[in-house]
Amino acid sequence: MMKKLDNTQYFKIQSDQEIRVSEVLQLVYQAMTEKGYDPVNQIVGYIMSGDPTYITSHKGARSLIMKVERDELVEELLRVYVEKTVKE
Repeated sequence: MMKKLDNTQYFKIQSDQEIRVSEVLQLVYQAMTEKGYDPVNQIVGYIMSGDPTYITSHKGARSLIMKVERDELVEELLRVYVEKTVKE
């Protein structure tokens, strides 16, 4: 039996080690704190500008945060904020 060639085929490539955005933020926050930086200001600078030099390379934090899209970082931060502070 032959497959139809006019249908679009979908496939998803999954990385060997998918890491959650929350884990990335936690690890980057810890690395920034260890190096004496203000993690909130530095992460905001990175999200706003896209310049990875806002993030220390200590413990691989810079390359780790660059694996996540900046809009995903904002989404995670907003999701956690709303869950913890907004009450209905």
